[in-house]
Amino acid sequence: MGQIHEECGVFGVYANETRDVASDVYYGLFALQHRGQESAGIVVCDDGVFSVYKDVGLVNEVFDRGAMEKLGVGTMAIGHVRYGTTGTDGRLNAQPIVVNHIKGRMALAHNGNLTNSSVLRERLELSGDIFHTTSDTEVISYITTEKRLTEPSVEAAINQAMYELEGAYSLVFMSPTKLIAVRDPNGFRPLCYGKLPDGGGYVVASESCALDAVGAKFERDVLPGEIVIFDKDGVRTIRDHCGTAKRTMCVFEYIYFARPDSFIDGCSVHEARIRAGRFLAKEHPVDADVVIGIPDSGLDAALGYSMESGIPYNIGFIKNKYIGRTFIAPGQSSRENQVRMKLNPIASVVSGKRVVLVDDSIVRGTTCARIVKLLRDAGAKEVHMRVSAPPFVNPCYYGTDIDSHEHLVAYSHTVDEIAKIIDVDTLGYISVENTKKIAVSDMCTGFCTACFDGNYPTDTEYASKKNRFEEKISLGKGKGDRTDE
Repeated sequence: MGQIHEECGVFGVYANETRDVASDVYYGLFALQHRGQESAGIVVCDDGVFSVYKDVGLVNEVFDRGAMEKLGVGTMAIGHVRYGTTGTDGRLNAQPIVVNHIKGRMALAHNGNLTNSSVLRERLELSGDIFHTTSDTEVISYITTEKRLTEPSVEAAINQAMYELEGAYSLVFMSPTKLIAVRDPNGFRPLCYGKLPDGGGYVVASESCALDAVGAKFERDVLPGEIVIFDKDGVRTIRDHCGTAKRTMCVFEYIYFARPDSFIDGCSVHEARIRAGRFLAKEHPVDADVVIGIPDSGLDAALGYSMESGIPYNIGFIKNKYIGRTFIAPGQSSRENQVRMKLNPIASVVSGKRVVLVDDSIVRGTTCARIVKLLRDAGAKEVHMRVSAPPFVNPCYYGTDIDSHEHLVAYSHTVDEIAKIIDVDTLGYISVENTKKIAVSDMCTGFCTACFDGNYPTDTEYASKKNRFEEKISLGKGKGDRTDE
């Protein structure tokens, strides 16, 4: 089982009249909960007055009745669920970020990770800016407010800020009168918008499934490099940055991150995962009795493997729905101990059978080994592991919590060695070549596969580790690190 942390989820509402926009965002964030389980936040705009509430925890834990009443009603609101890829977790780094500025208030929610955040932050600090968080989202807010001093509008400031931002960012801004959606020129992370029923306004979300949650009709994906402005005059766009970089959507959105009922850049996530399973069956056939997937992200690929191979598909595990994803556990030992609590094999399905076990990835290998042991303890005769992602051999700098080679089992072991480590009879990964073919649409013209093949689409020279600003003094000896003296 993969142990890759999510990035984040963003959501925004622009209503044509005052309404309970906080509830709209609440339901949208609930639909995006899979993208981040550390913290959640909502900011409501009522005639230019911002009300904000954010804290650590799941959406339904953070926003009780009292919190929602304090947020009140308004015409706009933005929200965020977080798993941090720069900066540690905690209320300090919870989003959205609210900025009070001479040119007006602004709120910002961010999904992704800047690769040049450390360089930008150093420049800003040397010019006198004081940071209150350790996330790169605050860097974006400072760059934008800096540009706002000389630009005629907040969207013009954002447009200029984009010339300095590098890496992955899908953003939702809110000014006192405008909701603004922004996607980086590479289109690393998804972003789309839709219409509320009866002309009630517009909704922006990381995934289309969140539009469904509030009854909004999907309009389209935000284009890579595009700025979309929602205000009293309707919808308009700025496309100065469109086409300035090769489209490189993170292919792992289709493999794992996104919900299967979402459409990203015109492609069904569910269908993409089924295609991945079909490719696996073609590349790594095996004689077996049953195909099962590891819930939830391995199920669609397992179905695809079964369709292509003709081996019957069945439900092999029951998932305890009251336990979060295992990688959210605070430490490795706790993460491993949760596996048995989270998944229980159905012995009647696997006992005495040759089992094809399908999952989305293998990162460290420890969790996967424990799942294989569950199957063997339940009587599985053989276990053949099939993985719908290629081996992870490189760090990701675009919003996934893999910032070093340290815990990547495939970086230091061959496929045969990994098979022995996790105790499977055979192990097969989908190829990088076929991974690039799983998403099919006119918009899916290129993908980032750097974590598999090392072909980074942007400069990563100054990309830093997630917890760079929380490192102990004795560890902060790298290029550009502060001395704290």
